[in-house]
Amino acid sequence: MGSMDSMTEPDPQAPEPGSATEPVEPGSATEPVEPGSATEPVEPASAPEPVVPSPELEALLRGAVGQARTAVVEYSGEDSIGEYLGAELEDPTAATHRFLAELPGYRGWQWAVVVAAAPGATHATISEVVLVPGPTALLAPKWIPWEERVRPGDLGPGDLLAPPAQDPRLVPGYMGTGDPAIDDVAVEVGLGRRQVLSMWGRAEAAQRWHDGEYGPGSAMARSTRRVCRDCGFYVPLGGALSVMFGVCANEYAADGHVVDAEYGCGAHSDTPAASGSGSPLFDPYDDGVLDLVERSDAGS
Repeated sequence: MGSMDSMTEPDPQAPEPGSATEPVEPGSATEPVEPGSATEPVEPASAPEPVVPSPELEALLRGAVGQARTAVVEYSGEDSIGEYLGAELEDPTAATHRFLAELPGYRGWQWAVVVAAAPGATHATISEVVLVPGPTALLAPKWIPWEERVRPGDLGPGDLLAPPAQDPRLVPGYMGTGDPAIDDVAVEVGLGRRQVLSMWGRAEAAQRWHDGEYGPGSAMARSTRRVCRDCGFYVPLGGALSVMFGVCANEYAADGHVVDAEYGCGAHSDTPAASGSGSPLFDPYDDGVLDLVERSDAGS
């Protein structure tokens, strides 16, 4: 067994046992974190402050009113430009001058002239001249895609309105088989068509009818206690919608319209007839009786 002197001497640069690794300079990828200490929160970078032009450059940009007016006159003519509306800085080297536009059909529009100048420049240059709408400008309505332009009630005589492709309101229906026994039953249950209402289509229609003019929430329905469900003029629909909806057959009420079973009106078949004379709501007023009042003499 060798002696202690023969053992390898420790490296003087090696860390002592139990000591922490010597920290490196901040910013390096291998910077150690002390045990138990949380990573310090990183403050979010603040937004850069807006750079403002020097007073001389700002005065140069804002003072180019005559130059901007001349640019509009050269572009559109003397009669197309009106009063000066002001200027605003776009960035440290550019500003926009605005003039009222005097053009037929462009009421409320403005001429916008962008001028630019670099630091140390002695004059501004014209970047662009454009016609822009002002706060009171008359603009065209917002563009609506063609498939969204048709609204309920727009269909007129002679118009053709095909359902969109993959219409979720429709599903393939049952087609004829040639067997009279089967086809007759199919017709009775509402089949025999190329397409029929889907479950989604029925639910959408039911909600629309329920919330519409002939639903239980309408002013007419709220003004009476009688409902269509037990009215003699109520013709229930067939199929899955028969529980909630029917067609009114009273020519003095919602004749020919689909009505909710909880809808109601004053023309219910159980409405009692008025008895007596005059209005059933008000007592008659006798206007044939005169009240005589003695008038005193003016001199007394």
